[in-house]
Amino acid sequence: MLVKNLLPAFVAIGSAAAQSGTCSISGGTTTINSQADATGLASCRTVRGSVVIGRNAGPSIDISGPGEITGDLKVADNGIIETLQSSDLATIGGKFQLKNVTKLTSVSMAKLTAAKEIEWDTVTNIESVTLGPLSKVDDVRISITSLRNLDALDLGNVANLKLDNNARLSKFSSNLRTLSKNLVLASNGIGGIGLEVELPNLVWAVELDINNVTTFSVPSLKTVNGSARFGSNFFQSFSAPNLTATTSGDISFIGNAKLTNATFPKLEAIAGGLTIANNTNLDELTGFPKLKSIGGAILLRGNFESVEMPALDTVRGTFDASSSADISASCEAFDKLAPQNQGGNGVIAGGYECTSNNTQANEDTDGSTSGNGGSGGSGDDKDNGAAGMALNTALFAVIAIAGFAVAL
Repeated sequence: MLVKNLLPAFVAIGSAAAQSGTCSISGGTTTINSQADATGLASCRTVRGSVVIGRNAGPSIDISGPGEITGDLKVADNGIIETLQSSDLATIGGKFQLKNVTKLTSVSMAKLTAAKEIEWDTVTNIESVTLGPLSKVDDVRISITSLRNLDALDLGNVANLKLDNNARLSKFSSNLRTLSKNLVLASNGIGGIGLEVELPNLVWAVELDINNVTTFSVPSLKTVNGSARFGSNFFQSFSAPNLTATTSGDISFIGNAKLTNATFPKLEAIAGGLTIANNTNLDELTGFPKLKSIGGAILLRGNFESVEMPALDTVRGTFDASSSADISASCEAFDKLAPQNQGGNGVIAGGYECTSNNTQANEDTDGSTSGNGGSGGSGDDKDNGAAGMALNTALFAVIAIAGFAVAL
């Protein structure tokens, strides 16, 4: 809708609303197709409705005037616009969407501090973003952009945060304190392997899905309500020094090729399962000194030379460990915790298997093992060369099935 078509709607508001600078949009959405259309909103202090920048608008659009848009601000499928700015906009009540705007290089909204949702997707030439910074937002997704930093965001508490396929984004440091839903990181940085992540104030999260990062620092994290999953990362060491529990989900490390150390010094309970598999440089699995309770299954696959969980007193699912090296001494300690029908004290409620010298320990995705030096029997090897996501998915399936079987 052209701004000239908005005049009847504005007149219909009445003099009181007009004097207050509130402009209600007939039909709920106005489309800006030119700078002249944008200038038509300059007298509005609040726009009640959504503003859409049309596909042919640009190359420069300035929507200065309104301090608030109660609905969405959207720019989508526009191959012309290069700059988007406002010297007044402080609040977007709905979504701030930039989608498939491949010539956009600059966004300047120095007063913008609040939006319901951020969705920036396929903004492949963006070089500069200046916001308030943005500190009040529920959901953030930034995908397939050329952003080098996220300094425009000052996040404290969010529901969802997803950063993926941002080729120039090499570092993300945030004062984020809580995540009420999901944090997803994947394929950022040069070659998809360059993102350094620092979250020094994060104390609580529901779901963590961390992929393709070089560092992930969460020194204050105390509780994960759901799951914490780390796949195909490039860090050598990971520590959660203050994490005490997951209250409803799993912890997993799968396919982290450079990982040599994973430490959880205060972790006592995992409500779901524990999966550590195909981390080929992880020789010692000794970073769970206080872990007492596992609500699901334990699945361990790798080149371990030592596996220790000295405080373990409850495993409601199965225990299945296999290494390409000799872990017979470790297996002897776990033998004592096996189900009573396998000669143990019953700490492990489900089936039990612990084996050494399995040449396919990093490929076995169905829970079967081969080799010797352990207790609980051995299954037939199955040659499975699938890697990456296929391996991760299969391993998740194994532990999920094991937990389900125990529940039955």
